[in-house]
Amino acid sequence: MSDTFSVKLPGGEMWTPTFVSTLDEQKCIGCGRCFRVCSRGVLQLVGVSEGGDLIPLDDDDEEYEKKVMTIAHRELCIGCTACAQICPKKCYRHAAVQV
Repeated sequence: MSDTFSVKLPGGEMWTPTFVSTLDEQKCIGCGRCFRVCSRGVLQLVGVSEGGDLIPLDDDDEEYEKKVMTIAHRELCIGCTACAQICPKKCYRHAAVQV
């Protein structure tokens, strides 16, 4: 059985960081707030086509129906949870790492 990864803070308290695990694209309104607070390049804004396919954004706004955020580089997440804290639609879920 695995334990979760935890860190002892300078004050002696134990902290278990949680890392981005999922993003509910159905709830996402594409506002970009999470993108702006993520300093690690974890997220990417993409377009959603009429058929529901995710497509890269370019200058031609007519190719997509709406914009949504995606988790592009999960491996870069440091567990700060800033994306979840600023998200007005509560799209994010985070999970502890099992070691």
